[in-house]
Amino acid sequence: MDEGTPSSQRPDRSARRAPRPLDAARLDELALAYVARFATSAGKLADYLKRKLRERGWEGEEAPDVAAIVARMVALRYVDDAVFARAKGQGLLRRGYGARRIGQALGAAGIGEGLRDDGLGSARERREAALVMARKRRFGPFGRDSGGGRHDPAAREKQVAAMLRAGHPLASARAMVDARTIEEAESWVDEDFD
Repeated sequence: MDEGTPSSQRPDRSARRAPRPLDAARLDELALAYVARFATSAGKLADYLKRKLRERGWEGEEAPDVAAIVARMVALRYVDDAVFARAKGQGLLRRGYGARRIGQALGAAGIGEGLRDDGLGSARERREAALVMARKRRFGPFGRDSGGGRHDPAAREKQVAAMLRAGHPLASARAMVDARTIEEAESWVDEDFD
């Protein structure tokens, strides 16, 4: 149809026919396509397949065994929760997030408690993450008004609160926000690890 056709005569896009219900082969294809495209955990893959089943329905008589499909992907090593936890944790650390926030993200991805600890990084890496966040958000000595003077109490509290929301412990947040110089903040990262 050309652009001159009135909108009342155009086909309704919302009236498209519904997608066909899934069968075992199509569900396998969806699982393979998902793990090929995204780094994922077993829990996230299971949630994805269950969502697709809710959206499209099931063609077979017996309910599909999503757990078996996920187990097969794990056995083929297309899905590895330990590798996912380490990679996700390291990525969040590099962006400046703290252990609590990383643990929440890994929990939401369906990573078990034991594997979550592996994704939190070392104590030194967590301190480096606090430094990254302070630098990125211009907290403490990285701020514009840090010319040797102290922040006003309201700004300091906001900065500490932002660090806490990002998952850093209170001691780390205070160390970054209260550091007088950039050198002092940087040396805090290595303080107990020399």
